[in-house]
This record gives sequence, C-alpha cells and structure tokens, in this order.
Amino acid sequence: MADCTGYRVNDTTARRNASSRGSMLGSLRGRLVLLLVLVTAAALAASALMVGLFRQSASARAAQAETEIGRACDTSAGAYRFYSTGWRGPSSPSDTKTLRRDLNAVVQTALRERPGIEGGIWQGSAGSLSYAFPTYQGAGPKTDVPEAELPRIRAVNRSALADERAVATRFEGSTQILLIGACPLPGPIPGLTAWTMTRVFTFAGSGYRLLMAGLGILLAMVLAAAALLARLTMRWPRHIGQIEATLRTHDIAALPILPTTGERELDRIVVALNEAGGRLADARGRAEEMARQLASGERLATIGQVAAGLAHEIRNPIAAMRLKAENAMVHGPDHKDRALAAILGQIERLDGVLRRLLTVTERDTPRVETVVLARFVEACIAAHSELAQAKGVGIRCEADSGSADFDPDQMRSALDNLILNALHAAPRGTEVFVTARRNAEGVILSVCDRGPGPPAQVREHLFEPFVTSRADGTGLGLSIVREVAEAHGGAARLDISPTGTIFEILIPWQ
Repeated sequence: MADCTGYRVNDTTARRNASSRGSMLGSLRGRLVLLLVLVTAAALAASALMVGLFRQSASARAAQAETEIGRACDTSAGAYRFYSTGWRGPSSPSDTKTLRRDLNAVVQTALRERPGIEGGIWQGSAGSLSYAFPTYQGAGPKTDVPEAELPRIRAVNRSALADERAVATRFEGSTQILLIGACPLPGPIPGLTAWTMTRVFTFAGSGYRLLMAGLGILLAMVLAAAALLARLTMRWPRHIGQIEATLRTHDIAALPILPTTGERELDRIVVALNEAGGRLADARGRAEEMARQLASGERLATIGQVAAGLAHEIRNPIAAMRLKAENAMVHGPDHKDRALAAILGQIERLDGVLRRLLTVTERDTPRVETVVLARFVEACIAAHSELAQAKGVGIRCEADSGSADFDPDQMRSALDNLILNALHAAPRGTEVFVTARRNAEGVILSVCDRGPGPPAQVREHLFEPFVTSRADGTGLGLSIVREVAEAHGGAARLDISPTGTIFEILIPWQ
C-alpha cells in the first residue's frame, strides 16, 4: 500500500505460481500388467524347478542303474566260475554248441532277478558267445544282441579285457541314458568278458507323465490367470473411463445417474456416487431455498437500513426548519428573514442528500475520456483550497506525467468525496496529500491525511451506504467512491498505517 511519511505510495504486487504434480503411484492397468508378469515369471520358475528336479531324479536313477549293472556283471562272473569248473574249451562243433548253451545258462541265471538289465558273454576274437534278457517285457523272449548298440558293446568289452578290470560307460541321448558295463572272466577259456546293459528313460515312463501333467496344470492355471488379468486390464479402465467421461460432461452441482458396470467392487463405488449425487441435489435444493430466503431477508434489511438512514437525514433538517419557523412566529417580523435563510439552507441540505442518493443508485455508464493526470488532480484540489485554509490544513498534489482514460466527471465526484473526508479528519497544522500515479496494473488516485482513520468497528462496512463515523455525515460519500471505481472496472480501498490514512481508487487500464 502507501506510506504518508514521504507522501509517496509504493506498490507491492504478490504473484503466486501453482504447479501441479502427478502422483506416480501407478494406474490399475499398470498394476494388473505387473501382476500378470509376476504370475508368468512364477510359472516359468516353477516349471524350471520341476524340470530340474526331474532331471536330477533321472541322474539319480542313472547312478543307481550303473550300480545295478555292475552288480549284475559280478553276478555273471560268479555264475561263470561255478559253471566253468572242469571246462577245457571246445574241441569240436558239438562242444562249441554245448559251450554256448552253458554260457546262456550263466547269463540267464545272473540276470533273472535284474529287471530291465540285459547282457551276455563276449570273446574278443569270436564276438558274442551268449546273450539273454530274461526280464524283457515284449511279446516273446529276446535272444539277439541289439544291432544298434553292438559297436558300443564291443568297445566296452575290449576296454574291460585290455584293462583287466570292470568298466562302465554311460551314453546320454535326448530321451534316454544307455549304461553298459563289462568285466573280465578268468577261467579255462581266454579272452572272455561278461557285459550288462540297461536303459534309463529321462522323458518317458510314469515320472515323465507326472511331470507333463504337472506342467500342463500349471500352464492351464497361468493361462486362466492371464485371461482373467487381461479381462480386468481391459474392462476396468474402460468402465472407469466411461464414468469419468460421464462426470466430465455434467455439471458437478447435478451429478448424473451412473449406470452399473457388472463389476461388484466398482458398482459399489457407482452406487455410492449415485447416492451422493442424490444427497447433493437435495442439499443444493435446500441451499437454493435458503439463499432465496436469505436474499429476501437481506433486501428487507437493506431497505430498512436505507429507510432508517433517510429518515435520520431528513428528520434533522425538518426539525431545524420547524424550530426556525416557530421562533419567527414568536419574535415577529424581524426574525423572518433570518428564519427563511436558515430554512433555505436546510432545504439545500436535503437536496444534497437526495442528489447523493441518486448518484449511488443510478450507476450511470462512465463516459470515458483521455485525461491528463496532473491537470486533473490540480483542478480537484483547487476547488477545496478555501475549505482547507479555513480548517488550517495544507493541501497539495503530485501526479505522474502522462494521461489515463476515465470519466472525469464521475472521478471528480469520487475524488471530491475523498478530499472532503480527509480535510475533516486531518489535524490542524498537517497536510492532505493527493497523488495520481501509473503502474503496470493501471492508474491509482490516492488521498492521504494524518488523521487516525475511521473507527475499527465501521471499517469493514465503510464503503456501504449510510455508514459513517461523523455526526454530520450522510454516509453516502464513500459509497459513491466505490460505485465510481467499480463502474470503471476497478476498486476502492483503505489503508491505515501509523503515519496516516490512505484512501485509493484503482482504475485498470482500459
């Protein structure tokens, strides 16, 4: 505002910039997508764990099978030693046939209690001398060495014969692990080895079927969860978007009836919004009714206030005129001239009250002109120089160079009221300072005096009609100031400081 100590008024304009920040808490769709990713990752991890456990199980079974073929080979060696007592080797074809029959009996005896293990007797120079697979589950007995594994069988037997110790070899395929073991057979016939063979199926059998069933169930559950999450991801944002669009296209004071969505949790919110809309409509109706009643009461109170003010303003001059007339009638013709002069003065006072009241109520449209500020302010204070001299108060002005656009007659009436109030309030020996200055907002006309200002109890209503702190005041002067300022799109304001009182009229740039 202003400071009367230097008779300069400094403007302070406070500007605040509001910044909106979105809360990055994540949308419902983002959370559902994240949940879908987590479910898929959990399913993949569980699948990998199941496959890993199955493979570990297959490795364990392969190690057990390797132990079993080693024992079967030892059993074959023990049976061979039992049957070979007294053998001298074949000397004729009939002896060879008998030898092969006996060797078949050795292998049959050794592998009879070994499920899934096949084997035979091998001679380095002659090849396979016997073969048996007593636990074979086919339609008939299996009597021939598997041709596909024959090179591997030959290699394992050669290795066992060359090293003169038992050996075992593992061949891993895509669906099975082939295990072949061999051990040398000391005895009357040189170059003999016993060999055994078995297979461990990694992706077959009951374990594989259980694994596939578990993975299938897991895949079905993941697909069901993915479908449900995808449905929620698509449906919920669409429903929320429809609700948002419906609310955006309606007045907030009259909320629309939102349709249900079929989603139980979301429909609870929809029902709550519909109920809130109904309560809001009822409250709005009651508020409008109360507002009408309040407006009616305020109008009646305003009419009563205006009537009381007018009655007060009119009654005093009428009482004075009656007193003067009664005195003239009592004292004779000598007092008639003075009584008539006093009566005319009171009539003029009543006429002034009515003129001011009309000024407040008519609200004429300003006739805007370009006015030189310095010349305008000097003309205003010139009309009050005699009154200021009579009250012992100085009056001076200061104006920025340049001009402004406003109605000079209306603004002159408003500024006259401010100057008259300042002259009545200023203590004798002080000055009333009138300024006109330009800034970025517009033009500010101010009147500053060293008086204490109006009492605190009337400051909030100071610019209303018939509000005054002076015994001889009408209470219309400051209301005229406010009406003139608002007619120009501006405002009138008061500032009380320890150094004085300042009334301002702000006229924005046209």
